[in-house]
Amino acid sequence: MDGGQQADEAARRKTWDDEARDALHIMPLSMIPLETPGLQHARLIKNVRLDTVIEMFNDAQTGSGQVKPRDIGVYFESYKEEVERDLLKIEKIAQAASFDVYTSRIELRRLKIDISHHEALTLSEKKKAELTQYMTVFTRPLMEYVYGLENVEVNSVDQLIKMFASPNREEALRNLRMMADRLDIGLQDIPNFLEDYGDIFLSLAYFKKCLDDIVPEVQRFLAWMAEVRNSNEIKRDYRQAKMLDDISRDLTDISTSITGRFESFDARSRDFWRDINAETFRSIRELITAHHVTIGGVLCGLAVKMDLWKARFARGGGGPNRRLEFIKSEILPGMARIKSLEQSAAHHAHH
Repeated sequence: MDGGQQADEAARRKTWDDEARDALHIMPLSMIPLETPGLQHARLIKNVRLDTVIEMFNDAQTGSGQVKPRDIGVYFESYKEEVERDLLKIEKIAQAASFDVYTSRIELRRLKIDISHHEALTLSEKKKAELTQYMTVFTRPLMEYVYGLENVEVNSVDQLIKMFASPNREEALRNLRMMADRLDIGLQDIPNFLEDYGDIFLSLAYFKKCLDDIVPEVQRFLAWMAEVRNSNEIKRDYRQAKMLDDISRDLTDISTSITGRFESFDARSRDFWRDINAETFRSIRELITAHHVTIGGVLCGLAVKMDLWKARFARGGGGPNRRLEFIKSEILPGMARIKSLEQSAAHHAHH
């Protein structure tokens, strides 16, 4: 490869890696210590039925080469034992409800899998920049608290940390001391607190952005499904009509419930700023972290389904039979899993 090609290849690789980091449904196997040579270039992905498969390759010409984890041995004939040992890890991780970086961190820690390079478990710089306006909701109260009501533009948590490391006004320093006291930490620990604060609210911003992208798609999908439901041939077919009604009700309930969860997080973070102390911060951090896995799982399930729907029926449309077939074979499988995940979480949210 000449220099230009190498640069192109590196850029392609970065886009491929960033996509995996920012996606709800992709986990690069390079994140786990594996023995089988070549396997770390593959990725785990959730397919539309919410089963986990290994994607061996994916390019414009050949499409996506997906294999069930169990069948991976075929690709690595001469590494039978390594594959067996790697599969033990892969099959545990495959059970995760989502492969977003936040769920992955929790799952890998839970499985005591050494996380070889942690930066793979953070969002890409591009994604963080995209989340700026979501983050201002959480940085504004902090700015008001420390700097009074001046409108200071803050675009990233890193910038916040730098500002607080050398506050530029007497009053700001006094407020920071007060905040440190209330949080029961030393002034020198404020940057760590902010990083912690930033990370937890970046996770919320990330999921909120996913939610905001997905909910309108679900609404469009429901309208598209209603058109089939109202067609004459379905009206006469009780079983099909009931299936469509059930899916429609489930999707509506799930969207309403998960949206409600975000509203309660907002309320809780407002409470925190009214009464800053170590306890309120710990409880909000635990609350949000406890919801990572279920929020990730629900959003991941909805995202892969809505993405496939958009890909298959790019301009809406499709005759009743084609639509029905798609709903039965791609939307229905795994729906119950998404629903029970949301119900279990919503149940905890109110206690």
